[in-house]
Amino acid sequence: VVSKTLNKCSFVPSVLAVDNNDDNLLLISYVLKALNFKCYAVSDSRRVLDLAVDKTPDLILLNIIMPNMSGFEVIGQLKSNLFTRNIPVIAVTGLTNLYHQAMIRSAGFEDCICKPFLLEELEDKLTKYLSPCLI
Repeated sequence: VVSKTLNKCSFVPSVLAVDNNDDNLLLISYVLKALNFKCYAVSDSRRVLDLAVDKTPDLILLNIIMPNMSGFEVIGQLKSNLFTRNIPVIAVTGLTNLYHQAMIRSAGFEDCICKPFLLEELEDKLTKYLSPCLI
């Protein structure tokens, strides 16, 4: 069950969700919309930087293993761009061992959600990183 306790003010946080799996993207989009967040969803990792510059989301949920450009390549672009470097990025990935988790942190991700994830875990991460936007 997704609570609606996050959005208690007129400001509506926006989240860019990136995943090449349509089912994962649909689930994340559903949760974000249920929480009354603006949701931008994209399955092509090559479009992330342009969308992030254009929409300036408050948070990015980024899959790591994707065709064309990996999440590691995408975050490199995001963190080296003046307009997107300060947007928090959370990895959403099946890479769960300690080695991969260290790689994710060192690449510049603020946090990680491991697949398969519980809806409560996603909501907790959204609360953690977006609650300053709601004050």
